[in-house]
Amino acid sequence: MSDPQTDKPGLLRRFWALPTDSVPKTLFVAIALCLFASMIVSAAAVALRPQQAENKLRDKQTNILQVAGLYEPGTDVAKAFAAFEPHVLDLATGRFTDRFDAATFDDRAAADDPALSEPLADDPAGIGRQSKFVTVYLLREPDGALDKVILPVYGYGLWSTLYGYIAVEEDANTIFGLQFYDHAETPGLGAEVDNPRWKALWRDKKLADESGTLQITVAKTAPPAGNDYFIDALSGATLTSRGVDNLVRFWMGDRGFGPFLKNLKAGEIE
Repeated sequence: MSDPQTDKPGLLRRFWALPTDSVPKTLFVAIALCLFASMIVSAAAVALRPQQAENKLRDKQTNILQVAGLYEPGTDVAKAFAAFEPHVLDLATGRFTDRFDAATFDDRAAADDPALSEPLADDPAGIGRQSKFVTVYLLREPDGALDKVILPVYGYGLWSTLYGYIAVEEDANTIFGLQFYDHAETPGLGAEVDNPRWKALWRDKKLADESGTLQITVAKTAPPAGNDYFIDALSGATLTSRGVDNLVRFWMGDRGFGPFLKNLKAGEIE
């Protein structure tokens, strides 16, 4: 006599006996394909991670070269970037610190680390938290004299946080250039921060007047201090222009690079 339990088809056999277009088989195929695709994507992400890190570093180096006026198509980026000296700066003292390795210090990660940053109650740049330490880059003349210093800046525009660099001459007051490398502002409006003609307006502008008062301004009309401190705002992009004005004044002021620039002027930074 047969046993009804042993004669009953197994679960797997019953599944394979179902029609091809049945709901269980359709779900099985969809889930299997998703799992397989996720495995491929994960494997590719892990395999490409070193290349992605290298590309990110190369893009950063390219932007620093560009804001310093040293980049040309075909430039060996790594070789040209070797001319810069990276230093981790303690913003509070305006002096370099050896607490971190300047070659690997991550400014963005530090800004999110409660141990290395602090929240801002008065926050004109719209950054939320400010790292106590940032990486700056010194460029020297062949004889060792300081040529330029590259300072990282960031702040909120209309739709996004704009990340960039300001290149300042050896007098610690004259702007050589401004460059943003990461933002999501409106194409044709706020994204005109990338327009070479607008970026050229920053060349030779002054940060502060002879008394040391910060005067640099992005606006529709020149400030009382005069055109030496004035950059014309972007047409049709009032909020982005205001954001750039806020972030530049914040980072060039006493809560940003102000102490460092004062030390640089006084000859206390070698």
